[in-house]
Amino acid sequence: MTGRWTTRLCAWALAAMTTFSTSAGSAWADDPWLVFEGGDGPGKGKHIVLISGDDEYRSEEALPQLAKILSKHHGFKCTVLFSIDTQTGFIKPNHDDKSPDHTPGIEALKTADLAILGLRFRNMPDEQMQHFVDYIEAGKPVIGTRTSTHSFHIPKGSKFEKYTWTYGGKDYEKGFGKQVLGETWISHHGQHGSQSTRGLIAQGQEGHAILKGIKSGDIWGPSDVYGVTLPLPGDSQPLVLGQILKGMKFDDAPLEGPKNEPMMPVAWTKSYKSASGNVARIFTTTMGAATDLEAEGTRRLIVNAAYWAVGMEAKIADKSNVDLVGDYKPTKFGFGSFQKEKKPADFAK
Repeated sequence: MTGRWTTRLCAWALAAMTTFSTSAGSAWADDPWLVFEGGDGPGKGKHIVLISGDDEYRSEEALPQLAKILSKHHGFKCTVLFSIDTQTGFIKPNHDDKSPDHTPGIEALKTADLAILGLRFRNMPDEQMQHFVDYIEAGKPVIGTRTSTHSFHIPKGSKFEKYTWTYGGKDYEKGFGKQVLGETWISHHGQHGSQSTRGLIAQGQEGHAILKGIKSGDIWGPSDVYGVTLPLPGDSQPLVLGQILKGMKFDDAPLEGPKNEPMMPVAWTKSYKSASGNVARIFTTTMGAATDLEAEGTRRLIVNAAYWAVGMEAKIADKSNVDLVGDYKPTKFGFGSFQKEKKPADFAK
C-alpha cells in the first residue's frame, strides 16, 4: 500500500466517524462507502454493515438496495462497503491475484450488530481483514448471500490463509465458508444461466420466524441452485429448498428428473462458536444475486433473517414491508458485467 493511499484511507476512516451520523440516505461523491441512517422502526438503534465484493452477481447493486429497504422501512442504520480501485476511486468488483481487494471503511464493523455479506474470492489487505476477523471471532451474527460461501481466496502462507475457501488444515477445514456459513463452493446444481430457482419451504419449517409472511413459491431468482454437501454441518437447519426450474421465468415448470430429488437447501440457519466462546447466529442463502431481489419473497426472506440474526424475531411483522426503494433495475449477472466507472454515491438514490 502506498503512503498516499494510506493517508487517504486514514482520512476516510476519520470521515466515517462523522458521516455515520448524517441524515437518511446521505452519500458524498468522495466517500468510498454509503451510510443510510435508520429512522423510526423496530431496528432503530441497530447498525448493519453490508459488505459487497463479488465478480459476478452484482452485490454492489444488491446490497445498497437491501440497505435502503432495511433503513427506510425498518429503521436500521446501514453502512454499505465496496471493493474500491485505489487508483481511480471507482468500484472494482473483479478480483485478480495481482492486487489486493481494498474495502475502505471496514472498521465500521466495530460498531456493527450484524454483517451481511455479498463476497466472492476476496483477498483484502491484512489490516482490513483483521477488522473482519475480529468481528467474526467476537461471535457476532452474520448473513451470507450467494457466493459468500467462497468469500475468500487468500494465498498460501498469508496471515489469514485459513479463511480461504480451499483451506485444507483440520483447524479450519475449507475456510470461512464451511466453518461459519456452513458450506464452501461445491458446484452448480442447476444449469447456470438457463435454469432458475424456486424456493420451497422445508417440511416442518413453516412456522420459523424467518419464513413469516412467506409461502412456498414466493421465493424465486434467476440464479441457479448451488450444490451443497448433505447433511449440512453441526446444527444447520435447512429452511428453504431450491426447486430447479426448466427456464428463467418465475412461473416456469419444475425440472423433471433426479436433480430435484432431493432438492438442495438454498437457505439455512446455523450457529458459530467463536474464539471468544460466544455463539453467533448465522443465516446463509445461496440465492441473493441482484436480480434475485426483484422477487418480493426473496427480499422478505433476507429482511426477516436480519431481524432473526440480531435476536429480534418477535418483531417480525406478519408481512414485512420489503417494497423496493428508488429505481431498481439490477444488472444481469455475469463476469465483467458490472457498471463501469461507478462510485458508491451512484448507488445512493
